[in-house]
Amino acid sequence: MSKYTLAITTIILGAIVAGLVAFGVLNYHYFLSIEGLVIVIGGTVVNAFMSSHKEDVLEAFSTVSNMLEKPEITRDALRRDISQLIQWSYVLQADDFLGLEKATLGKIPDPLLRYGMDLVLTAYPADKIREMMHNVVDAEFERRCAPVTVLRNMAATAPAFGMVGTLIGMIIILNSIGTDMANIGSGLAVAMLSTLYGLLLARLVCLPAADKLLKKEEDLFFHNNMMSEGFALLAEKQRPFYMQDKLNSFLQPSRHINFDDRVHLSSRYQSVAAENAA
Repeated sequence: MSKYTLAITTIILGAIVAGLVAFGVLNYHYFLSIEGLVIVIGGTVVNAFMSSHKEDVLEAFSTVSNMLEKPEITRDALRRDISQLIQWSYVLQADDFLGLEKATLGKIPDPLLRYGMDLVLTAYPADKIREMMHNVVDAEFERRCAPVTVLRNMAATAPAFGMVGTLIGMIIILNSIGTDMANIGSGLAVAMLSTLYGLLLARLVCLPAADKLLKKEEDLFFHNNMMSEGFALLAEKQRPFYMQDKLNSFLQPSRHINFDDRVHLSSRYQSVAAENAA
């Protein structure tokens, strides 16, 4: 299913839910079936744990609960990190690798970026740094996308368990005909609401969460590849101006760091160097 089809489906189902809520404000119990919820949610969750690693399933649940959080990697974050790379380049040009080590020691909390800086300070060739960083970035992307697969499997499973609930409800109805007519209503409720719960869980929870997580990881993948190139340029001892122009290729033209930023970065480093000398 394309992202546009998914978006349209989500909007339609959202409108349906809004209409049901508006209609059933005083009759919410019309749309509540504990049995249906247990069948759909319980079956989907159990299937997820049976078919995937526990850690990936728990991470998928965490993604659902954090769907509305602001993304970590934004355009401003990309621009900020390019500025940081250029700042390190000024340090490297002025004080060589020893100065760079002093300037970054204990100041890079991100494990991946710290690993990249360690490679630079170990004086590996730039092509080796690119190779090792790309291996790490690719492997990290694959690991972090595992919950996306879990969520998409849950989205495929939820409607199936909705149909299971429908079949159970129909069995209750058929067995109640001519014997206990009071059970027909409850059986019909289970049959109809289970299908509804399965669709809502798949289209309004699991698939949107999977797409949100995938977009987040793609942004992080792009960011880490950009930083990998920056570390390779540092290893080559490229001039700050060249680094800036090369790394600007990762940004939209309207977001490029301009000459005023270069002057600012140079002045900032000179002031830091003067403070350290004092």
